[in-house]
Amino acid sequence: MIRHIVFFSARDKENVQRIADELGALGRIPHSEYFEVALNRRVDKLSGEVDVVVYGEFRDEAALEAYKAHPIYEETIAKVRPLREMRIAADFLSEAGGPK
Repeated sequence: MIRHIVFFSARDKENVQRIADELGALGRIPHSEYFEVALNRRVDKLSGEVDVVVYGEFRDEAALEAYKAHPIYEETIAKVRPLREMRIAADFLSEAGGPK
């Protein structure tokens, strides 16, 4: 299982919910086993840069690549890129089961 996590910060804090809403469209892409978008709860006192988190689980590298090649992915990037300041992505292989 590949876990895909992406962190976003908004250029303008008034756009945080809009960014999350736009990123929610990625959930319509059929290649993930699990997908969600959430606002950062900001409970960590040492880090406040992240506004929105995208989390997805993919069966394998091919599924993740198919997700990134989907037209909805490109459309969403085009809508979100002008609104975001920072984007950090991490993909890692996990042997653990999915969210409970």
